[in-house]
Amino acid sequence: MSPAPSIPLATALRYWLKLGFISFGGPAGQIAMMHAELVERRRWISERRFLHALNYCMLLPGPEATQLAIYIGWLLHRTWGGIVAGLLFLLPSLLLLTGLGWVYMAYGHLPVIAALLYGLKPAVVAIVLAAAWRIGRRTLRNGLLAGIAAAGFAAILLGLPFPLLVLGAGLIGWLGGRFTPHQFTVKAPPATAQHHGPALIDDDTPTPGHARFSRRRLLAGAAVGVLAVAASWALLAAATGTDGPLASMGWFFTKMALLTFGGAYAVLPYVVDGAVHQFGWLTPAQMIDGLALGETTPGPLIMIVAFIGFVGGWAQQMAGSALLSGIAGACVAAWFTFLPSFVFILAGGPLVEATRGNIRLTAPLTAISAAVVGVIASLAVFLASHVLFAAGSVQWPAVAIAVAAAVALLRYEVGTVKLLLGCAIAGLVLSYPGGTTQILQQAS
Repeated sequence: MSPAPSIPLATALRYWLKLGFISFGGPAGQIAMMHAELVERRRWISERRFLHALNYCMLLPGPEATQLAIYIGWLLHRTWGGIVAGLLFLLPSLLLLTGLGWVYMAYGHLPVIAALLYGLKPAVVAIVLAAAWRIGRRTLRNGLLAGIAAAGFAAILLGLPFPLLVLGAGLIGWLGGRFTPHQFTVKAPPATAQHHGPALIDDDTPTPGHARFSRRRLLAGAAVGVLAVAASWALLAAATGTDGPLASMGWFFTKMALLTFGGAYAVLPYVVDGAVHQFGWLTPAQMIDGLALGETTPGPLIMIVAFIGFVGGWAQQMAGSALLSGIAGACVAAWFTFLPSFVFILAGGPLVEATRGNIRLTAPLTAISAAVVGVIASLAVFLASHVLFAAGSVQWPAVAIAVAAAVALLRYEVGTVKLLLGCAIAGLVLSYPGGTTQILQQAS
């Protein structure tokens, strides 16, 4: 028997749109928000099924938080629910970064923005650290998984390519599933189930009819996805020319979407090389400013592609209007970056649901999830090195903001929006009197 979801679609859509506006802190923070709201408070999905879906999304190229939203939306309300969940999760960041791109290009750099960023960047460091701690506490159930996380942390710091890290962790999980399966069995904490009660989609809830695996459905979904990508690019090339900026953006960001293992920071060197050096869509200084804006806006950090597309389109003025050209560039970049994520989830979701309880199939995903905890920790180190230790010295005001933000998150469980607002105000206060010039120098 397949239970029908009891959550109205409109209720779910309001949540996904709200999440899109408040999802600061990168993928780790966004996943933590979804866990707190959907697993702990609303009980739409159980801990074990949430982690099972998360493990699959961690394995895929692309933004895992976006894919997780698509997956849960699909599981609750079929294909249409997954599509709309993903679109609403992405829409706020697309609109914000497109609007910020317009302000940036039309009005230039404002000192007040530097002051705001000075307060927000340490908060982002704290959010990533806190989320890594929370996810690690749920995922690293034994010494072996903790060791895999430590190895992942060291491998990233040593420069090991993320795809090799994924393959190595998956191999360890595959061997572990055969010889020590108890080490890779992720169980939901008993206290969670006792305190929050049963979930709508619980551990033993039968798989809905639309989520049951069939090979024909998998092949059909994959074929539709490939056709959608190919047809989109063909229409774009026919309208603007195969060598035109928009067609080039479509092809480049499609390739990037298939290489985005480990989150946005893992693929940023490839993006910078292509957007700045290969195609010249924007300058190195514009790229750095775009990254700062991407770090402090909600949604996936890889949505920075919208800023890149906007600036590249604005510079080319393909439609005779800089603004329209910028909007076209932003939309093209976002479309080809995120379309593969929808295909991966909507086509492959039933296969993932079919692997629940099969330890030989889930153990590699569990090991990969443990390794990614180490990768998230390395991301926190990367951010801290650029924010707290900028310009070759310790930035003590930034350190103070980061420590206060971490305490607020971990000890007092302050909401993300309130935290970021407070840190932004702290950045403004630190810029006066006469501190704007100093903040600008430190930010650079």
